[in-house]
Amino acid sequence: MFEKIFEDFSKLHVVVAGDVMLDNYRWGEVERISPEAPVPVVSIRRSESRLGGAANVALNCSALGAKVTVASVIGDDEEGRMLLQLLEEQGIGTDLVRKSDVRITTTKTRILSRNQQMVRLDTEMKEELNTRDEHAFIDATLRFLQIQKPDVLIFEDYNKGVLKENVISKIIAHCRALNILVAVDPKRDHFFAYRGVDIFKPNLKEVREGLHLPLPAIDQPEMDEVHRLLREKLQHRISFVTLSERGVYYHDENGGKIVPSHLRDIADVSGAGDTVIAVAAMVYALTRDAGLMAEWSNIAGGLVCEAVGVVPIDKQKLLGEISRLSGAGQ
Repeated sequence: MFEKIFEDFSKLHVVVAGDVMLDNYRWGEVERISPEAPVPVVSIRRSESRLGGAANVALNCSALGAKVTVASVIGDDEEGRMLLQLLEEQGIGTDLVRKSDVRITTTKTRILSRNQQMVRLDTEMKEELNTRDEHAFIDATLRFLQIQKPDVLIFEDYNKGVLKENVISKIIAHCRALNILVAVDPKRDHFFAYRGVDIFKPNLKEVREGLHLPLPAIDQPEMDEVHRLLREKLQHRISFVTLSERGVYYHDENGGKIVPSHLRDIADVSGAGDTVIAVAAMVYALTRDAGLMAEWSNIAGGLVCEAVGVVPIDKQKLLGEISRLSGAGQ
């Protein structure tokens, strides 16, 4: 069964809509303290640029074999051109990535030494799309969905301004009319704007902030109450909450369950949520099995935490780990 689902990933067309980012990495060695200030001097030995944010969700979907299209708005700048080049090198569609002359491309630059992050430099703007960019983005996206009729649309919200409330509601309504599965990885600003989606995947911190609940226990009754409160506001189909080292929680029409995490050698949690939403949406699109969705994406999120920096899931490694854990009765 596992192999068949992995083979069928290639039959899916996924659109990832949201805030794309360019992740820059600079690796070096610390050999002295600066004479100008009490800070380490990092001698850079190697540099690399990777896809981040919604672009990393798209990369994860592509790594699993799906046809992928990104929908976003970036700046008309060098960083935007680099981001487009990286997407195209991975075979990810960029027809819905629009350039704006009033925005900059979100860029995160991480300085690392001996696999430890020394500092992160962020270049970004969080203002929402202006009316001109918003209408152009909505029109292009709705037209694409109408013509292409993808299987899945994933909202990846990083509060960088692309996913305005009007953008969200128009795209959801169109997806529902076309019977396109909608999954969302939300952030606080528009937490309750994603009404009527299929899969709503916040993390524990976002749930606490959104619902104004302390959630001290993280047990089954507490999480079932979280689902009830979320569904009261969102009328969505499945609650899927990542619980950090505790694993994940899901609740569909058949009830809820906490799926514990597996023991991992954690190196970096960056990008794990991107992997989880990508795997969850694709598995559910093929199987309509929320339990399987939760188990597989939980494993996938743990695997990418073993690498330094934002990296996509390795398809064969994920298949092997799922087979191993299932064979061990996990």
